[in-house]
This record gives sequence, C-alpha cells and structure tokens, in this order.
Amino acid sequence: MVLSKAKLMTVAAMFAASSIFFGGCGDKEQQQAQVMKAQVKAMKVIQRNTPLASEYAGHLVGTEEVKVQSKVNGNIVEKFVVGGQYVEQGQLLYRIDSRQYETAVLQAQAQAAEAEVRLNNARIDLARYEELLKDGAIPEQQATTQAATVRSYEAALAANEASIKLAMENLADTNIYAPMSGQLGVDDVAVGTFVSAGQTTLVTLGAPDPIFAQFSISESDYLHFMTVQNMQSDHNPIDVTITLADGKEYPFEGRIVEVDRELANSTGSLIMKAIFPNPSGLLMPGMFARVKLTGEVIPNAILVPQRSVQQLLGKSFVMVVGKDNKSEARTVELGDQVGSYFVVTSGINTSDTVIVEGLTNLREGIELDVKTVTPGEMGFTLTEVTSTYNADAGLDAPNKNPNAPDNLRGK
Repeated sequence: MVLSKAKLMTVAAMFAASSIFFGGCGDKEQQQAQVMKAQVKAMKVIQRNTPLASEYAGHLVGTEEVKVQSKVNGNIVEKFVVGGQYVEQGQLLYRIDSRQYETAVLQAQAQAAEAEVRLNNARIDLARYEELLKDGAIPEQQATTQAATVRSYEAALAANEASIKLAMENLADTNIYAPMSGQLGVDDVAVGTFVSAGQTTLVTLGAPDPIFAQFSISESDYLHFMTVQNMQSDHNPIDVTITLADGKEYPFEGRIVEVDRELANSTGSLIMKAIFPNPSGLLMPGMFARVKLTGEVIPNAILVPQRSVQQLLGKSFVMVVGKDNKSEARTVELGDQVGSYFVVTSGINTSDTVIVEGLTNLREGIELDVKTVTPGEMGFTLTEVTSTYNADAGLDAPNKNPNAPDNLRGK
C-alpha cells in the first residue's frame, strides 16, 4: 500500500515526538539522581593543644595620679601651664601672692636678732657674775639665776630661728612645682583663685606611661586560675591582653601586678590590676577595656567549627561524612568556645570529617558531593578576629611586648 505524502509526514512527526518524550524522561532521571547528591563543604576534625581565654569588663586607671594642692593660703597671681599639658618633675606650675610671707620672714628675722642681742648681754653678765663669785663679792644664787636666764634666752633664740625657717618655707611654697612628670588634667584653676592650704586642688597630674587596666573576677574564676597555675608543671604565666572600645586589640601585652586582699562584700568579686606600657599615650585613664586572661591549656583538645554545630531539643549534634559518602548525624558534648571553634569532649574523634557548609535542610543518610576545605579557606581562627593598633603609627599592625608577663600573683 502506498501512503500519501500527507500520511508520511504525520507518521514522521509522531516518531519525532516519541523520541523527544522518551529522551526527555531519561534526562530528567539523570538530573534527579544528581540533585539527590547534596553538595557540601567539609573539613577534618582538628586536634591540638588549645589555650583557653576568659574576658572581663574593665577600665583604665593611672598608675600614678596626684592632686596638686598648695601648702599655703593665698591668691594665684601667676600661672605657667595650661590644662592637658605634659610637664616635667620640678616644673613651675603656679605662683601664689607672696607678700605676706615675705613680711613674715622679715618679722621672724627681726625677732631672732632681738633675741640674739638679749642672749649676748645675758652671757656677758653671767661671765661677770662668775668672776665676782670667785672673789665672794656676790651670793652664789645670783650667779645661778643668771645662768638660768642665759639658757632661757638661748631657747628663745632657737625658737626664733625655727620661726625664720618656717617663714622661709612658707615663702618658698608660694611657688607650686610639679611633683612628678606627667600630663595635667583640664581641671586647672585660673589666676586670681583663692586657694586654701591642703584643700584646694590646683590641677590633677597623672603619669601616662605605664597605665593600669583594672577589672574584677569572681571567686570561682580566681580559684580556677590559681588551680591551673599550681597544676601546670612549668607554671606558665597568665597572659593579659586588652581590647578597646572600638574593637581593636592593643598591641602590647600586660602583666598582673596587683590583686586585692579581699573580695568585695557587695559583689563577691576580686579587684585586679594589670599594667601595660603606653609609650605613645594612646591609652587614657577612664577608657573602657575588655581584659582577656589566657593561661590554661587543654592538651590535645578536639575542635569543630561553631558553624558545624546544630542544636535540637537541648542537644548538640554535627553532621559528618559517614560510610558510603553519606551524611551521618553525631550527638556531641561541647566544652569551651575558642575563637571560631567549640571544644568537643565526646561524640567525635580525629578520624571524622565534619560538614561546615551546606547543612540547610540536610538530613541523615543523604549521599554527598563533598568538597574538602581548610580552616584558612573558611576563615576559621582560634582567636577573635580583631584589628590591632600599632602603638607608634596608629596603623593595624601587631607589635607584641617581648617582656614575659608575671603570673597571677604578680611575682
């Protein structure tokens, strides 16, 4: 039977459609098989000696700070500094009206001169009485009385000389000098101010370098640190660093030098001070600082990235690359947080590979398409990611203090 041209075209179209249909089904099955294999990133579990750090809120205080006050009363007549200025020890700061103290010196000198004249006359009379007594011309009592008068005048002269010294010291104290080198506060008084001895603060003076970071720790933390120190055979010191209010880490390390002798009754905390070098003057008293203490080391700690840990119904678990390259859930017990990681105390071991990316909607038993990554590629660190000051240039460059800090007791 001969088919017409129209029928031949119809049959050809049906074959083409069927081939497209069956071919399309095959492609779809292949795509589904690829979709079922979840694409993830994974890394090997890390095991290493891991230092632990504890952070506390604190603030900076000056190591030496004094309130400059006058030893004499009077009006300020001259001022040689401005607030905020750096001064050297012995530098002249203020001058108080000295006229009354100059007069007091002259009066004391005059009284001493008068007392000296009386004493000299009494000594002359005593010498004469002693000669007369040898000849029996006067009674012994008269010579004895004159000797007592001489001693009285000697005491009066000594008192007048002490008055001269005091008056001259008061006169010298009308000049106010810096008791130490440091930076002045902006609480300086103005010329014309009347100051009272030992009461009026002319200006506050503090030494900028070094400087203290003061903070408080709980009783349990203190006992923990002391236990760690006693357990460590090499007695490694407690390392102290600070992070400032802008989140940048100060480049120099400090050392604990002061520990209070008792816990505060109201808070049950212990005040401690760590000393830090401040060569560029970046640190200022009153600034906020997060103080980090690092001393305890967990030997051979097992670490997993924080992002690989999931929480469900109060339990923690991680997904690992299991047998046949399929996802497997592991329940884990978590310890301390260290930088980008958690310390895991149980649930996995160093032979495991944990999934760090692609966990969304990932279930157990799914076949995996694994890409192995390193901590560096994922940006994981054992420390917080913070910029670091350069104390001299103000740039973000580390500059660690080579001096090893003392231990917790400041020994």
